Amino acid sequence: MAALSLCIHGHFYQPPREDPITGRIPDEHGAHPYHNWNERIHAECYRPNAELGNFERISFNVGPTLFEWMKSYDPTVHDLIVTQDRANLHRYGVGNAIAQAYNHTILPLSSRTDIITQIYWGIADFEHRFGRKPQGMWLPETAVDLETLSILADQGIEFTILAPWQAESEDLDLTEAYRVDLPQGSSISVFFYNSELSSCVSFNPSATSNADFFSQKELLTRYLPEKVRSNTPQLLLIASDGELYGHHQQFRDRFLAHLVNGASTKMGISPTYLSLWLKNHPPEKSVCIRENTSWSCHHGVLRWVGGCPCTPGDGKWKIHLRQAFDRLAFALDRLYVDVVKPYIPKPWTLRDQYIHVILGEVRFQDLVNSLAGTSLPEDVSLRIRYLLEAQRERQRMYTSCGWFFEDFSRIEPINNVAYAAQAVRLIRIATGVDLSSQIMDDMKHVTSARGGHRGDIVFQNQLNRAEELTRPLLR
Repeated sequence: MAALSLCIHGHFYQPPREDPITGRIPDEHGAHPYHNWNERIHAECYRPNAELGNFERISFNVGPTLFEWMKSYDPTVHDLIVTQDRANLHRYGVGNAIAQAYNHTILPLSSRTDIITQIYWGIADFEHRFGRKPQGMWLPETAVDLETLSILADQGIEFTILAPWQAESEDLDLTEAYRVDLPQGSSISVFFYNSELSSCVSFNPSATSNADFFSQKELLTRYLPEKVRSNTPQLLLIASDGELYGHHQQFRDRFLAHLVNGASTKMGISPTYLSLWLKNHPPEKSVCIRENTSWSCHHGVLRWVGGCPCTPGDGKWKIHLRQAFDRLAFALDRLYVDVVKPYIPKPWTLRDQYIHVILGEVRFQDLVNSLAGTSLPEDVSLRIRYLLEAQRERQRMYTSCGWFFEDFSRIEPINNVAYAAQAVRLIRIATGVDLSSQIMDDMKHVTSARGGHRGDIVFQNQLNRAEELTRPLLR
């Protein structure tokens, strides 16, 4: 392997666009000439990058909910992406795709049981699609704490990617991997991306108009001279949203193809990916992380829990929304455990393994009976199924996109409220307990300065829609 290596990581993800009540993606006029933004971004980014073979030459993750949509919309591209990872697996013994926590929730703001579920579901989805265990996992918004890293390690994940400011170090060497020592004696490897290069790629279109120029002027100057002189292997990691390559910036899919298929090599730089680098260069140094930090908010994780300068305006609605959801989640969990535990001693194990039913890998009745140790009556199984579907909606309502932007009137937080409404409806069907008055009382404090929306009214409207429409409850 060459002494100078380059890894491009693409984080491919879009917020779920399906209407939470109907399950269908509505027409989005801004996406013209396509029906919705998923289709437009697919045409401008996912398909051309797959056709150019770029997924074989970079490190990448695809959000599970996005990949599920892609499988139904364009299975050829879905399978082409998987095939490109498999080519590296056959060639080097390690693939280049990594997993992602399932619903793109901010894990340090989640309960321990939710972190376990999100990581378990993300791993299961990856194994379902790629046919192998993932070595790495992308943390949504790279939001991190020691508990999350410990759970990653417990579930067999070997590495993740963080921003350099998420390290407790003043002299971080961005050209090598680090080891983070964890409680109970375990550890996990961490790659810190080069923030200057990543920002250049993401926000300076003129810098990426020519891959040859970029390789010479931007890449070569970033390697450490003392390591160059000693011929010590070093890695430059560039991390960005995958949609940058062709959607956010036109023709950057072609820039990427030339960069990893010739332009960098001519400069003596070898394209690689993180699993392969780690196989040949395990970390030699340890580092401590700064807990409750992320890559897209320099105020820790404040963006997803309250107001911060990243999203100007009154952020109090975010505080009230999260508090309302947290109180609802506590009530949903209590009812879930109360009903399930007399039949299944480990209700959270059942929730974790429910992903295999969602993916169509096992029959629901077989899963429930195996964990119960006996064949449960049909009416009991049905109640448990409703409760698990309520838990599925409960996971969805924490999708990070609902707090990312500046105002409650946007579609992302409205969709999160709709997931909460579905959870309330399902729990009422399963147990007879109506949690709507509780959350509506909490949601009246969630207001939109721009659109005039109020949380309790939005919730009631979404609950009414769920009651009126005939979408099957169990999918």
